[in-house]
Amino acid sequence: MAKEVAIGKRAKISEAQQNMILSVLGAAVVLGAAISLIQGFINQISFNAKVISAQDKSITDYSNVIKKTGICRAPKGDVYTDDEIKDCNPETIRADSVPGTLRANVLQNLASNPALNSVAKENDATCINRTTGKAYTYAELMKMDDDANNSEAKAAATQLLKACSALRIIPDALPAFRNEEALLASLNKLFILSNWNPESLSPSNNPSSTGIKGLNAMSINLAVEADASVTMNVLNNIERSIREFDIERATIEWGSDNTLILQAQARAYYMDTSSIKETELKLKSAEGKK
Repeated sequence: MAKEVAIGKRAKISEAQQNMILSVLGAAVVLGAAISLIQGFINQISFNAKVISAQDKSITDYSNVIKKTGICRAPKGDVYTDDEIKDCNPETIRADSVPGTLRANVLQNLASNPALNSVAKENDATCINRTTGKAYTYAELMKMDDDANNSEAKAAATQLLKACSALRIIPDALPAFRNEEALLASLNKLFILSNWNPESLSPSNNPSSTGIKGLNAMSINLAVEADASVTMNVLNNIERSIREFDIERATIEWGSDNTLILQAQARAYYMDTSSIKETELKLKSAEGKK
């Protein structure tokens, strides 16, 4: 009888142990699932925080570009709101309403530079004010730009400002693209100003490298055979040219009939086109998902 009671107790203890083990296993499974879910939520929250941070940085960068270039008036806050962007019309923005920006510096400082404006522009008929019969002054050009009340008038005034103010010196001095025809035309004009008519002009086939990122060069050959005064005029006008002609090698010798012969190789420069490039940022979560 005692033996049977002992066996019954052992059976009950064994059953209780099994129930306990099953309960512990069940709790462990639930805990593991909960930890896994929590970890997933943490990863998702962290990834979303990265996305939001990247979006905020993009908005800030776009706003800074707009503010610094003067495309729109400065925002009321740190960044532009949707309404401020919708209400912005770059064609109607006056330079004096965006002080300190690239637009204001170009239109108010560079375009009005008296030294750069001293370069004659009377040979361009579009730059002659029909009322006065003289070349447009900077003040007249800016007044036309400020008074423009529609996109067509604004575009016309801006074009005049580019062509008839000191702004035209920028592409003249350092063009933004390779144009051998314009280069040879500029050189031919210098020859004509020196009272010398070349028989032919052509670029050099020799490669030329500047070693400076964004700055490119074109090689040209110069050949002048004329009396000493004409040859010196050619050299002086090349030196005074707004466009840089960098003479790398040159030989000068006396020819027949008291002529001076100049043989030279020179370089002229142009820049790569500048633009604002958009970049793409790819974000990944801890699991590698984009």
